Amino acid sequence: MEVKDHCRIFRREPRLLDNFERTAIDDSRKNKHPTEIFVGKMFKMEVWEVLLTSMRIGEVAEFWCDATHTGLYPIVSKGMRLAAQGKDPLEGQKHTCGMGNLFYYHSTGFPELDEIMRTPQPLIFIMELISVGDPFSYQRESWMMEKDEKLKLVPSLHLLGNALVKQGRFREAAEKYQEAVVLLRTVQSREMPGDEDYINLDRLIIPLVLNYCQCMLELEEHYEVIEHTTELLDKHKDCVKAYYKRAKAYAAVWSEREARRDFQMVANLDITLSPLVQRELNLLSERMKEKYWEDKERYWNILKEREKEPEKKDISEMDAK
Repeated sequence: MEVKDHCRIFRREPRLLDNFERTAIDDSRKNKHPTEIFVGKMFKMEVWEVLLTSMRIGEVAEFWCDATHTGLYPIVSKGMRLAAQGKDPLEGQKHTCGMGNLFYYHSTGFPELDEIMRTPQPLIFIMELISVGDPFSYQRESWMMEKDEKLKLVPSLHLLGNALVKQGRFREAAEKYQEAVVLLRTVQSREMPGDEDYINLDRLIIPLVLNYCQCMLELEEHYEVIEHTTELLDKHKDCVKAYYKRAKAYAAVWSEREARRDFQMVANLDITLSPLVQRELNLLSERMKEKYWEDKERYWNILKEREKEPEKKDISEMDAK
């Protein structure tokens, strides 16, 4: 296997400015995990591939690189800092090359990186090569995948979620649906809104969100259902299933008016569901009546307890005398 097909895992010790003080910019030793790159994929900092492939496992080496090789370091460093925080390292970038992003955004959000961006300068990299692995045995994070890889993974996650639902493992199933939605939205964020590809991705997202919401209903996470179905209906106002699931969630949290409104929308959009809607409305009426009498009894008991308090106070004063 060629070197370019290997994942090289290394610990980046401080990245230093080439000045008298050797000012440290980044130190990955502070992160929980060492940095991992796929040789042949790290196009923004090609010099790192050259440096790493010259090292042996366990070796620690220091490299001086002139400004011609470090111009893109600010955008790479920003991405790695976001990744260390558990965020998407491509967050906020436009669909353009790394240098294009530097020109479009006048700040990385980190003052020390902005300074290097304004005045490119030589940097010193201190690296420790920990291991070299086979990428086929490595579970990559979603943000590291190419577009085609993400799209191929979505159907598998969908099927796995369905299988977990049949086993009654709703929490795990919800996680699979959510993971698939994140992959599709990441791909969609690189498309132009309104384009055919963007619309097609949207169609793939809808059933996954609905499945996720069904799992949340089973787990009685009703406000979670309301949030996601509302977001879905903001874009797809004729989504019958979203109205139905939101109505069920509203009914569960005693929001009678909102539940009736959504159930009625279901019947308006699909007349064949009218009998189902009527049963749900009847059930809602019964539950609201039960809640009314339960609340009335509870409030009545509270009032009776409050009426007894002055009597107890008088008796305690007499005992004191």
